[in-house]
Amino acid sequence: MDTRLLYYAIEVGGQRSFTKAAERLHIAQPSLSQQIAKLEQELGLRLFHRSHHAISPTPDGLRFLELAERVVGLQEDLVREMQERRTGMGGELTVGTPAITGEHVLPPLLENFQIRHPQIRVRIVEDSPLALERAAVKGITDIAILPLPLEDANLSAQPILTEPILLALPARWQPWMSAWQCRHLIEGELGSLCSPVALATVSRAPFIVLKAGYGFRQTVRELCARAGFQPEIAYETSSVEMAQSLVGHGLGITLVPAMVKRPDRAKAPRYYELAERPSRTLAFVYRRDRYLSLAAHEFLSMAGVSPGSVNEKISPPSPK
Repeated sequence: MDTRLLYYAIEVGGQRSFTKAAERLHIAQPSLSQQIAKLEQELGLRLFHRSHHAISPTPDGLRFLELAERVVGLQEDLVREMQERRTGMGGELTVGTPAITGEHVLPPLLENFQIRHPQIRVRIVEDSPLALERAAVKGITDIAILPLPLEDANLSAQPILTEPILLALPARWQPWMSAWQCRHLIEGELGSLCSPVALATVSRAPFIVLKAGYGFRQTVRELCARAGFQPEIAYETSSVEMAQSLVGHGLGITLVPAMVKRPDRAKAPRYYELAERPSRTLAFVYRRDRYLSLAAHEFLSMAGVSPGSVNEKISPPSPK
């Protein structure tokens, strides 16, 4: 079987369109359709349902694509590892990160890495945690910085840090606030040290949460469920910065990881520790059964992750 056909089938399955797949593969659409038909004839199986509106994999096609991605991944790993054994560290490293998390975690790590390895081009991929987890599974990123837990068992994780999750309230009284919230705001204005807040105390407040696809949204819902209520969602956003700004303008409350709080900005929320002491853990994430490049290996090592715990098989090329 021609391995090009595996790439073709994977692209068609990913795009759900012969036209879009052909554009990405830089070949003519009729030629791509013929190549897929040739592959199906060789296998004696139909891989895709075809209609005027959409292309979708058959049950046999889903299994074929799963195995084809594994084969293609192994082939790419083979080429990359043999090349690095011959020439040493490659010239590119791809790191995935949610934008706000990356803003806080990535710059100092990259600064140290680039000082030592200025020849390595680092490409940053920013997306939602769910999209980045999928990218890590597919090998699109060498390393991703993601919150735990992970959904895909094919991924391995090395923890970076654990930080508290805080409650963010408006700094001024709002009509929807309870007497407890008003008292705490007054205490804060007088400079008194407020004790940690039980999450159930704010169960009737309007919540501002991240949109679906962001793992922290589920974290908030789970914390509220443990406190005995489901949050009344007033606004959804894809930005934790936007969530805090909405809180600052009195439109609701939210929960935020400690690293992203913005107490020094105009219309900033007021932040409180939670009595339940919730936290989140960030980790370096990579596919456990894929070859980890020397550049990725070095990056993790400089960040304090033991190289042996990442990939026992990896080693620099032997001296000639």
